[in-house]
Amino acid sequence: MLVKLAKDPMRLFDDIWSGTQMPSTNAPAFKVDISEDETAFHIDAELPGLQKELIALNIEDDVLTIKAERKQESEEKKKDYHRIERSYGSFSRSFNLGEMIDQDNIGADFENGVLHVTLPKAAPVKKTKEISIR
Repeated sequence: MLVKLAKDPMRLFDDIWSGTQMPSTNAPAFKVDISEDETAFHIDAELPGLQKELIALNIEDDVLTIKAERKQESEEKKKDYHRIERSYGSFSRSFNLGEMIDQDNIGADFENGVLHVTLPKAAPVKKTKEISIR
């Protein structure tokens, strides 16, 4: 069940699964840094060893989801491993965006194993209106 927390500005960009027990592990699938400047928010996701064709970004109901897949080579399965610490398979993380993001102008670049997502800030919506008196 997705919990929509984006209306509270203090919950902006919360990982929607934080505070819940993930089935396989408590550690996130990959690490992210989230920063902000005057015009945009920025998410930098570490995805080493992946090709950009195996990474997908989508937005549904103000939730940004980063999905990726790391495949294990069949040749490597023939080796006798003593330790396997790298994870393989599909993984994803989802973040609440809220109304502060201009979703039509989101951009993404992938370089040296880091996905950089730029989330431009939306123009503030004026919620006041002057009413003339007759």
